[in-house]
Amino acid sequence: MSEADLLFVNAAQVVTCAGPARARRGSEMRDAGIQRGAAVAVHAGLVLAVDARDILERRYPDTPRVDCAGGVLTPGLVDSHTHAVFGRARYDEQELRATGVPYMEIARRGGGIHASVRDLRTRGEDELVQLARRRLLRIASYGTTTVEVKSGYGLTVADELKMLRVIARLGRELPLRIVPTWLGAHEIPVEFRTTPGARESYIALLIDVMLPVIARDGLARFTDVFCEPGVFTVSETRRILNAARTAGLSLKLHADELEPSGGAQLAAELGATSADHLAAISEPGIRALAASGTVATLLPGTMLFLGKGQQAPARALLDAGAAIALASDFNPGTSPTVNFPLILTLGVSELHLCVAEALLAATVNGAAALGLARSVGQIAPGFAADLALFEIEDARELPYWYGDRRCMGTWVSGKPCHPYDLPVS
Repeated sequence: MSEADLLFVNAAQVVTCAGPARARRGSEMRDAGIQRGAAVAVHAGLVLAVDARDILERRYPDTPRVDCAGGVLTPGLVDSHTHAVFGRARYDEQELRATGVPYMEIARRGGGIHASVRDLRTRGEDELVQLARRRLLRIASYGTTTVEVKSGYGLTVADELKMLRVIARLGRELPLRIVPTWLGAHEIPVEFRTTPGARESYIALLIDVMLPVIARDGLARFTDVFCEPGVFTVSETRRILNAARTAGLSLKLHADELEPSGGAQLAAELGATSADHLAAISEPGIRALAASGTVATLLPGTMLFLGKGQQAPARALLDAGAAIALASDFNPGTSPTVNFPLILTLGVSELHLCVAEALLAATVNGAAALGLARSVGQIAPGFAADLALFEIEDARELPYWYGDRRCMGTWVSGKPCHPYDLPVS
């Protein structure tokens, strides 16, 4: 029997999310595996055991203990969709939207993604690392331990590679678990919009120049494409993603965010790991995702911040048998929040999820949306000891105290990530 390195004791509840090492679907998301009086033993970065406190204390009498002080211990939250590497904020666009200027019109005027592209191209790697490091540490302070980070504000070979190198540096330097995604197909750059042929030239640049370097150097785990009217068409998206899969990358899509364009069906067709946004998904899209292995990643913070009256149809997706995840979409233009528990609030209040569904969407299914469901997202033997401790007495309080930071500490592979002030004895 292995000796434990650390024992977490005195939690009011341990939210294990224990179960199959895969995305949960439909009614499977009703049980988050909440235990009272349980302790958690950790060894070599993995969960060793979850059992009654007195049993584990007798089994491991000399193991250092973390006193959870009556809080709630959960798997570390998994934020499977962010754009955390960027330069300046875009607060001016929020005011424009408030006066009635729509998102796509702001983009046509040179705002939106194009504004972030112009800004990022002027900044060096060291500055971008410094800016993103502060943001990611704030993300960790709310209970997140795994973060997907996309490129997509460079849109040249040099600048996309710069962004991916920044993400790699952050992954080496920070205690967070960081998953890199190449989003070179975030937009058609302004300089490639002069003629119809120029647009095709950019797609060729993505497939023939950027992608081989990214695959060769191992700079990304996923490829993502913004499949939306006015951005990349379904046929263009298919070409880019098929090339990426051939090069060895896994697939994601920005799909059906503002209009139903067939992105969800394409994600299911290609076996993408996730289809993200989905606020405008069609009935055929819901059926396609429910019949596939693709996780439907919902981003309620985005639609709230944009002032839209619609949200992704979470209940319809669940009722059809789809797997749903929640993510922040942290970015400078449409979802500038690092507060993942606030996304859980929106999951309950806006998407009408029960708390167990929201918790599983932010842990097990977030991990599945990153291809990590076999190792991350559960407090269960053999899983990574990625843990978050919250100053609450009941898991239902996590989305209840909306906007409040209740996280007391996080651990990644059993090592402190966000500072924990209570004693280890």
